[in-house]
Amino acid sequence: MVNSLRIAFIHPDLGIGGAERLVVDAALGLQKLGHSVDIYTSHHDPGHCFEETRDGTLRVHHIVPPFPRAIRGKLHILFSHARQLHLTAHLIRPGAPSYDVYFVDQLSTCIPFLRTFAHTRVLFYCHFPDKLLAEGAYVEGQMKRGSPLKRLYRLPMDLLEEVTTKQADTILANSKFTVSVFKRHMPSIKTTPRVVYPGINLSAYAPPDVAADDPDIAQIASNRPTILSLNRFEQKKNHALAIDSFALLRQKTEAGSSTKNIRLVLAGGYDPRLQDNVKTLQSLLDSANAHGLTYSIVTPSTSSVPLPSFPTPSKLDKETDILFLLNFSMTQRSALLTAPSTLALLYTPANEHFGIGPVEGMVCGLPVLACNSGGPTESIVDTPAEERTGWLRRPDAEVWAEALAEIVGLTDGDRKRLAERAKRRAREHFGMEAMARDLEDALLDTAKLGPVPTSNLLWLLLALVAGLIAGFVLGLFVE
Repeated sequence: MVNSLRIAFIHPDLGIGGAERLVVDAALGLQKLGHSVDIYTSHHDPGHCFEETRDGTLRVHHIVPPFPRAIRGKLHILFSHARQLHLTAHLIRPGAPSYDVYFVDQLSTCIPFLRTFAHTRVLFYCHFPDKLLAEGAYVEGQMKRGSPLKRLYRLPMDLLEEVTTKQADTILANSKFTVSVFKRHMPSIKTTPRVVYPGINLSAYAPPDVAADDPDIAQIASNRPTILSLNRFEQKKNHALAIDSFALLRQKTEAGSSTKNIRLVLAGGYDPRLQDNVKTLQSLLDSANAHGLTYSIVTPSTSSVPLPSFPTPSKLDKETDILFLLNFSMTQRSALLTAPSTLALLYTPANEHFGIGPVEGMVCGLPVLACNSGGPTESIVDTPAEERTGWLRRPDAEVWAEALAEIVGLTDGDRKRLAERAKRRAREHFGMEAMARDLEDALLDTAKLGPVPTSNLLWLLLALVAGLIAGFVLGLFVE
């Protein structure tokens, strides 16, 4: 019988997103296998989180940092490091709980401190190198940084990421695509990360058993043919592609067609603290107006995030062309994914590290349309047609509109066969149980390495201080 592990997850911001969903599902899966799991985070808003982190299913420790996320929109990455180091100090303080292994993702700054002061092994899960997640850093497979000053600002931060990631005892990645990028942009790390695909709780995607008059369901329910897109409201997620291709589809549809009444639902995490979220939503509303499309904006009753102060209809109009759903609940998500009127799921970001969205669509038997790059090329089967679970197309609105017309025009028989293939692939390759078993194997191997021997961290501390000081000074001048 496998020994039970005491595992601590360390995640910077436990909001609503793909990385957060992976952490939640990984914790749930390991907990189900009999391991003791705690999640530590620097931010957790009960009104903007996954339900399992709010209802007591998982033990979440919110360690409130004394640092802001940014100052006047600057120094984001510097304060991210500072906030994580504050969290780390809580974990290595005298009398802090002890663990067999730490599960760290997104930021690697804490790794050498956990190993040295807690004498505990660390597993690092790489969603994507942070140096490539900076705004504009990775476009079509190439590094695209802005001004020379911004590149100089990122230099110590990027070096810090590579040096601290190298200290991990085990490194995992979420896809073969991420591994290839990791190897290319982390040249000093000779270890090849093991691939553990994100898994999802298949049972969580069953049609929700809720009353027809539930207000959260009532605000999204419709018998109109629906195209769905699930992603955070960030520029890099490219919701604009969904709007542009939807507008073209509407133009191509004959006036008398039953699909002329089709609607688009854009659902995802929205955080008014983040200027990227605010600007992205505003640009999407501008795009809808430019195409002559009407829209409504709604949030679930459990959300503590107020509706943005953008011009919106005075009440929810069931006939609007686009419904913007901010910070959807799990019940709303399942209702949209399993509704008989939902025709397709769009996954718009290019070069996505993995992308849980396509798997969510396949679990529910939906045709998925995604960009032909990154992780979706590993989760979706496009060819041959008799094995298809979705469509992979370059991110061009005309090309996507053509694919949408093909999806909308599927016969009932073709749609049923595709749904069966998609559900089978999701169950066999991307179920939470498969992910939990793979993670358990990796965590057990890591814990078996035993306590970390005492080592001299002085050189790394000096490098860290120098890097943070340099980052702070340069960051003051970077837009």
